[in-house]
Amino acid sequence: MKERDMAYVPASNRYETMIYNKCGNSGLKLPAISLGLWHNFGHDTPHKTKQDICRKAFDLGITHFDLANNYGPPAGSAEEAFGEILRTDFAGYRDELIISSKAGYPMWPGPYGEWGSKKYLTASCDQSLKRMGIDYVDIFYSHRYDPDTPLEETMGALDSIVRAGKALYVGISSYNSERTKQAVAILKDLGTPCLIHQPSYNMLNRWIETDGLKETLKEEGVGSIAFTPLAQGMLTSKYLNGIPENSRATQGKTLKESFLTQEVISNVKSLNEIAKGRDQTLAQMAIAWVLRDGGITTALIGASKPSQVEDCAGAINNLDFTSEELKEIDKYAKSEAINLWARSSDA
Repeated sequence: MKERDMAYVPASNRYETMIYNKCGNSGLKLPAISLGLWHNFGHDTPHKTKQDICRKAFDLGITHFDLANNYGPPAGSAEEAFGEILRTDFAGYRDELIISSKAGYPMWPGPYGEWGSKKYLTASCDQSLKRMGIDYVDIFYSHRYDPDTPLEETMGALDSIVRAGKALYVGISSYNSERTKQAVAILKDLGTPCLIHQPSYNMLNRWIETDGLKETLKEEGVGSIAFTPLAQGMLTSKYLNGIPENSRATQGKTLKESFLTQEVISNVKSLNEIAKGRDQTLAQMAIAWVLRDGGITTALIGASKPSQVEDCAGAINNLDFTSEELKEIDKYAKSEAINLWARSSDA
């Protein structure tokens, strides 16, 4: 019998090495590394690859799988693929998993297919549950701030989704510091606390530091999950010697070739040398840096193959930095114009 035909059995030691961090003031703990299904879980990726990535993640103690209604391509296909994995590979393990989804970006035609109205968020949550074949998600997010919908309505929609039993917790994504304070206050009054915030954050995109969001989350007791901790692959060995064929930068999607300037590549090479001195890959150091001071609960990685998950998970073996290392990193860890979500966070 082929190995692929055999039933998947998770590694028995999967919880022995992963670190689990308390999420804000809640009782929920999240793995230091979470797996995002933003890329590589649509119809453009073989299902076997998706299975292998998820299996490797769970074997390493990664219990949190992060999705959104529009992940694919096409939109919705990532949730459908993960739903199939839940029915096969992860059958019987639902209570060991944290599954999150989000709504806010365009999903279907017409005025009710995006942003933050109660109409859209409610319908989106229902559709996500159906695609994944589950009764509830652990976390449901407002994927972006909607300047044309009262924040009370958007947060009220999240509250109603929890009260309907369709989500256990709620979160927000790409809200700036001031909007976050407002959202947290509204949710507190409603009796459904804001569990977590999902901002973009990495060594080349440090907006949450200058915006004050990082400090706000600490003050408000809200957890955090940093997405793009590897700057969509820029903080890996992939682009140290140019732009490889078929890399994300050549696909015309969210990582633009224009981001990879000579100055950026030079800085990344210098960061890579620092990582070597720490006996880490650049990806491992980049993740450790995001998690460095306890200000971020979990780093949200993406992967196109299982070996990348394994590499990233190895970051937890060395999360400590000396003050000298941090000073050296700061010379090259400069915010670049790569924050695709700035418009949402600045709204």
